[in-house]
Amino acid sequence: MKKNVFSLAALLLASISMHAQEVKFEEYDLDNGMHVILHQDNSAPVVTTSVMYHVGAKDEHPERTGMAHFFEHLLFEGTQNIPRGEWFTIVSSNGGSNNANTTDDRTYYYEVFPSNNLELGLWMESERLLHPIINQIGVDTQNEVVKEEKRLRVDNQPYGKFIENVKLHMFKKHPYKGTTIGKMEHLDAASLEEFQAFNKKFYVPNNAVLVVAGDIDVAETKKMIEDYFGPIPRGEDIVRNFPKEDPITETIKAKAYDSNIQIPAIMTAYRTPAMTERDAYVLDMISSYLSDGKSSVLYKKLVDDKKMALQVGAFNLSQEDYGTYILFGLPLGDTTLETLLAEIDEEVVKIQNELITEKDHQKLLNKFENNFVNANSSVSGIANSLARYYMLYGDVNLINTEIEIYKSITREEIQAAAKKYLKPNQRLILEYLPQKDDE
Repeated sequence: MKKNVFSLAALLLASISMHAQEVKFEEYDLDNGMHVILHQDNSAPVVTTSVMYHVGAKDEHPERTGMAHFFEHLLFEGTQNIPRGEWFTIVSSNGGSNNANTTDDRTYYYEVFPSNNLELGLWMESERLLHPIINQIGVDTQNEVVKEEKRLRVDNQPYGKFIENVKLHMFKKHPYKGTTIGKMEHLDAASLEEFQAFNKKFYVPNNAVLVVAGDIDVAETKKMIEDYFGPIPRGEDIVRNFPKEDPITETIKAKAYDSNIQIPAIMTAYRTPAMTERDAYVLDMISSYLSDGKSSVLYKKLVDDKKMALQVGAFNLSQEDYGTYILFGLPLGDTTLETLLAEIDEEVVKIQNELITEKDHQKLLNKFENNFVNANSSVSGIANSLARYYMLYGDVNLINTEIEIYKSITREEIQAAAKKYLKPNQRLILEYLPQKDDE
């Protein structure tokens, strides 16, 4: 009887938790095409103002890579009404914090303020859009900042170029073959006019979504948004027509060298569907099954039990147009890359030939439900999710319903996706090796 009481209590708590997690929002368009999403949460005196622009590394000219990421830095330089170098000072002196980030698909800027500074956050983001100052001083300053970031995070980082080498082989036509940080020689060669043209094309209201989340009065917020963003002129419509990749039908074998490592790595990569496809969600679950945590299949087998690997993992890099599913391992002791790959492949074949257990399936569902709750546990996390679901998925309400997609995925679907996408003849095998002395 006691067990049944506890089970009932757990069910009731889970039900209450899920109900409390529902994120309510309102969305609408300004006349200039800017999409607006509002989420009211008056439980704490905090507000997030954020703008996501539909521009990333894939939108760049192939001889001017790195532009989108460069603008992530450049648009903090200053505006007609914010003196150069004062952006961060204004934010911090008003009790706020801010940041930005760029991917191949979008660029995201946000501020978190005490809610009595909502208007300040809206004004600053409207300034970034309406009155940016893009001059040679700012370009030269941020050029050095980006170069230092590349040296720190890529050039001098162990295994820092493995994604770059994977993408280079996985994509021959689509701009995903490049890197988000781009090539420094491209940025060095770009003229001031090219930077200004990039801003004029992509940093327009009809290529953006504004999210305001937190302790707000909706009517007052709408008025402020109209005052600050309404007068900004609409830009030209952006047309995207990226080339399609040919299917991979034969194993691609390649090597890459890294002077920052002493231990080699083996990597395999498979081209997979866009992030909006159901199979992308299924592949997320497969990667979690294989390598999420110390109890996962690959970690337990190769790191704990057989002690053949220092590290092993799988992840599904889902993007707007394609995805890339990557498996990797770092060998331990005398284990060869070939042996480690065979051991990893063995576990993939098991998923293809056998249904995972009901216990493992339930464990996956629990993990994804926990991740879902955590992603929306803060106002800033909610703002990010609202912007991303609108811009990259075309469905803002996924912030409430995406977990139902994961919960509906069956063991049979997991097996079918592994069979369909994780085929040996549809992959890259990359040996990532220490740089030789003579190279």
